[in-house]
Amino acid sequence: MEDPFAAQVSEGSVLYADHCASCHGDDGSGTSQAPALVGLTEGALPLDPAPGAVRDTQFETVADVGAFAVANMPPADPGSLMADEYYAILAFALFANGIELEEELSGSLAAEIVIPR
Repeated sequence: MEDPFAAQVSEGSVLYADHCASCHGDDGSGTSQAPALVGLTEGALPLDPAPGAVRDTQFETVADVGAFAVANMPPADPGSLMADEYYAILAFALFANGIELEEELSGSLAAEIVIPR
């Protein structure tokens, strides 16, 4: 039986490719259209928004990133994905940043995970 987090990451990988990669880059390292989601040690997902950014809130926890994503992503149709799809994309981003969980990412768990800086 596949590990629930690994299964969520796998689903998130497909969803990321379909809904996020065109702006954030195939590997999540950002483009001229959107910032990096991968590369925390290089400044991805900074605590404070960049000057002139769409975001006006801090990214302290994974839940903060999730709330922003639901409200603003994808840009052409914000909030159009199901909650479990947003969590799968977040799980994929965590994994791409070298963070593995022992369980599937959920809202309550996302609120507990402080983004490492």
